Amino acid sequence: MTALPGPIRQIGYVVTDIDRAMATWVALGVGPWFVMRSLPMQARYRGEPCETTLSVAWSNSGEMQIELIGQRDDTPSIFTEFLSAHGPGFHQIAYWTTDFDETMRSVENAGWPVVWSGGENYGVRFAYLEIPDGPAAVVEISELTDATAANAVFTHDAAAEWDGSAPIRELGG
Repeated sequence: MTALPGPIRQIGYVVTDIDRAMATWVALGVGPWFVMRSLPMQARYRGEPCETTLSVAWSNSGEMQIELIGQRDDTPSIFTEFLSAHGPGFHQIAYWTTDFDETMRSVENAGWPVVWSGGENYGVRFAYLEIPDGPAAVVEISELTDATAANAVFTHDAAAEWDGSAPIRELGG
C-alpha cells in the first residue's frame, strides 16, 4: 500500500535553457512542445513564502508526459537548490490526484516532508515531497482538475498525432 495515487504520470527536468532543452527532445522525436514563458509563481519553499518566475514546457512520449522547468531568476527555490547541487537534469516524478486533500493526508501520515507547494491561486494545487531513498530528487503531487485533465489529454493527443511540424508552440500572451 502506498500514499501515492495511481501510476507515475509525468517526469520533470530542471533546465537552464528551456529552448535548448526542447530542441534536444525534438531531436529525439518528442514533440510538439507547449511552452509558457515568464510565469510568475508564488509558492512555499521549505515552509517560507517564495516568489519567482518560471518558464515551463510539456510534451508527451507515449503515455508519459515530460515537463521542462526553467527558473528565470536566482530566487532560492526547489529548482535553484537542485541546480546548485546537481546541475540541469532529471528532477521529479509526478502523480496526479483527483482527491488532493486525501492524498496530502496520506503523505503526511507517511512522514514525507513537503518542500515546495502552492497553486491555490492558479487553480491547481501542487506539492513536492522529499521521499527518503526516492527515485528522484522530489516527488510531485498535482491536483487533477477538469482543466488539468483536459490539458493532459490535449498534450497527449498532440504528441500522438505529431507530424514533426511546429515543434514549439507558445501558450499564453
